[in-house]
Formats: sequence, C-alpha cells, structure tokens
Amino acid sequence: MSRIGIEPIKIPQGVEIRQDQEQLLVKGPKGELRVPLDPKVRINIEDQVLRVSKVDNSIKAREQWGLRRTLINNAVQGVHSGFQKTLDVVGVGYKVDLQDRTLVLNVGYSHPVRVDLPKGVEARLEKNRIILAGIDKQLVGETAAVIRRVRPPEPYKGKGIRYENEAVKQKAGKSGKK
Repeated sequence: MSRIGIEPIKIPQGVEIRQDQEQLLVKGPKGELRVPLDPKVRINIEDQVLRVSKVDNSIKAREQWGLRRTLINNAVQGVHSGFQKTLDVVGVGYKVDLQDRTLVLNVGYSHPVRVDLPKGVEARLEKNRIILAGIDKQLVGETAAVIRRVRPPEPYKGKGIRYENEAVKQKAGKSGKK
C-alpha cells in the first residue's frame, strides 16, 4: 500500500482546483499550474481536502496513486507559496552576473558561460549566491541542476557551483617527496 497516496492534501485558503477530463487546473495567488491525470486514479475534493484514490488494485494504478498525489501536492504548494533553490558559487575569481533573463557565469573557463532562464523561473543574486524561485518545483530543480552542471564542485579544493547545504567530500591531495 502506498504511504504517499493515502495522505490527504489540505487545500490552503486562496487556492482553487478545477478538474477537467485529463488534467487538474490549480490556481493560486502566485499563478496557475496544470497537472495531467491518469485514468487509473480518482480525485475527490470535499471541505478543502483533496484525496487521491485508485480505481482498481493493478500495478499501474498503485504506481500512479502516489505519483499523482505528489504532483498535485507540489502544484498546490507551488501556486500558494512557491519553491526556491539556492546555489553557492565557490572559488577565487568566480563571479556571477544577471543580464535580463540570462545568467553569466565566470567560473574558471576561458570564456563566460551563459545560461538562459526558462519562463517561470526567476533569479536573484546575493554576492556569489544564486537564488532561483518559481511555482513549478520540477522546473526550478532542473534549472538549478543545469546551472550546477556548468562547474560541479571538485573534491580537492571544493571550488565550483554547489547547492546551499551540499556537503562536498574533500580528498587529501598528493604529498610531495620527504
């Protein structure tokens, strides 16, 4: 039995959910998102509580039960309060600049690397810290991963782009002749 799918979703004040045949429209103060539905799950809304249930006990229905509940919960949280990811740029001479909707990263290459931000993701800079925010959890996380891939943290000096609380395991370097 799914431990995720069985949990009810509390719908916060100001969030409106409308169900079509193939998708769920979630509107809130920060925007609106569409969540695709699967025919193997059923959605019930009553008293500001949404419950996801499976149509039958097939493997496909059990798989979709927890997945759809998580996707709907992420949409509800996103339109109500939004999501945020923070990246730290660590390294001597490493700089970050924001030009319109493009991040310009100077991270040790011979040229600056430009990363265009997708629609729906906003960025803010605080010194060498990049703060990404948006209502779509998947899009914010994927954008953060794309930026991190430009220069992942290396294990010897720890230089690179890392998530805010990411622990980089440091290796001991080679010791010289004695």
